[in-house]
Amino acid sequence: MEIWVNPACSKCRSAVHLLDAEGADYTVRRYLEDPPSADEIGAVLKRLGLEPWDIARTQEPEAKELGLGDWSREPADRDRWIGALAAHPRLIQRPIITADDGTAVVGRSEDAVRDALERGKA
Repeated sequence: MEIWVNPACSKCRSAVHLLDAEGADYTVRRYLEDPPSADEIGAVLKRLGLEPWDIARTQEPEAKELGLGDWSREPADRDRWIGALAAHPRLIQRPIITADDGTAVVGRSEDAVRDALERGKA
């Protein structure tokens, strides 16, 4: 299991705390310091079953500078979105937890983190 975190994010800290409390075996990736490549983002999106615009933080100043809110959300634009997330990792929703069963969740709630833990036990 791996969790992509921004240590300044309270949701990330809560998710890590819960993983620790449950004795989970996981690796922390500080994705702002170690940004995922476009290929890694594409793989995580596949695991999440989501599109890049589903995990984009469109209210961030960087997103507004890029005009992300106005970008098309069509399949033909998927690579453009993934490229933007790779170039601007701050725009990636957090935390993202990759579960041991090959899936992933956006762990913004305790329930989502517990879901990732359960998937690891399956």
